[in-house]
Amino acid sequence: MAPLEPWEKVLVDQVAFGEDKHSRMSCTDCHGGVDTLEKESAHAEMVADPSAGGGTCATCHADVSETFATSLHSNLQGYWTALDARSTPEDHPALEEMYGNHCASCHTTCGDCHVSQPNSVGGGLIEGHVFNETPSMTRNCTACHGSRVGNEYLGKHEDIMADVHFRQGRMNCMDCHAAAELHGEYTTPDGEQPVHRYDGAQLPNCRDCHPTVAGGEDGVQMHQMHSDNLSCQTCHSVSYTSCDGCHVALSEETGNPFFRTEGTYLNFLIGRNPLQNDERPYDYTTVRHVPVAPTSFEFYGDNLLSDFDSLPTWTHATPHNIQLNTPQNASCEACHGSPEFFLTEDKVNPEELAANQDVIVVSPPPAVGEMGSAASLTLTDTHKRFSDECLVCHMSGVENVPVPPADHAAYTNEDCGRCHKLP
Repeated sequence: MAPLEPWEKVLVDQVAFGEDKHSRMSCTDCHGGVDTLEKESAHAEMVADPSAGGGTCATCHADVSETFATSLHSNLQGYWTALDARSTPEDHPALEEMYGNHCASCHTTCGDCHVSQPNSVGGGLIEGHVFNETPSMTRNCTACHGSRVGNEYLGKHEDIMADVHFRQGRMNCMDCHAAAELHGEYTTPDGEQPVHRYDGAQLPNCRDCHPTVAGGEDGVQMHQMHSDNLSCQTCHSVSYTSCDGCHVALSEETGNPFFRTEGTYLNFLIGRNPLQNDERPYDYTTVRHVPVAPTSFEFYGDNLLSDFDSLPTWTHATPHNIQLNTPQNASCEACHGSPEFFLTEDKVNPEELAANQDVIVVSPPPAVGEMGSAASLTLTDTHKRFSDECLVCHMSGVENVPVPPADHAAYTNEDCGRCHKLP
């Protein structure tokens, strides 16, 4: 979108705004200042964003304003969750300076979603100061979340179709992301506030709209086999954006903060689920490389991420480019025996191997044709393959494969012989 002229940013549409119930309030009720025709005195002590921190909005919307302080849109706790994990308390002063210069501008207020574009993407009123109950998908949501979510969802990458929910359903962001999620009106299962965007329940959850997929009740064989051990995106996403090595600094000429990434690229990779819990029980998920490097913040000090390996650089991802048919779900053979789809060790930068041990797929699922004549496995091989390969079938009992008994010795030769050659 082209930059707005100053008059476009401040113009109040008297007709449209006059129909908004907020027009019953005077300008000074929200913005302060003095009710006078004299410009200088009228703007004295004016509050440009009266919704910051709840502000004036809390007068009528106390319930939302109270919880918004815990919304990730407001407190950006996800940043500090990652920074805390990768650093030590001694480095916090330098990191707080960095955060204030480069991260805090992404903080949003009530008005950034309901009245205007966020300042971080140019600002400007959406519809002449009209308060929109539902944020604009393009002027609000993807204005901030555009480089990945927006481009993926709207199909802005060459030769990659838009998400099926947009292409066929014309769904916007709020059709899936409920207001309670954005307003911070939710907690984790233990009653705590979320510390990052994947903390707590899956919001939204694909199964809310597709309930028959669970357990393969829709008759789709792949859903019968994998609905519990694969995230939905593993089969229904296509190539999405990953980034490498973001570095931040202040301009020597202007003093303004800026950032630069080493690379941005499209790929599709399946890794082991780094967030496996009751809410996300699946073994495999799509993973995206986040643009962090040990030297990302070296402008502010040496070795500020001294515990860099405590978090993976390939993280759980929920791409917004869902398709019904994808290369990996074309057939069983399309995925099984296709290591190009999996985050194997050779695809990880050597300096990041330690950080990604819990995400790397040691042994991709073998080709279907090989499974019926699999070679005998030594004890060492069995343990090496256990978490990656065996559980794909054994935990789900698919195709009558036995579910692990309490005592592994309870397996019979007939059970094991379905896949493995017996000595």
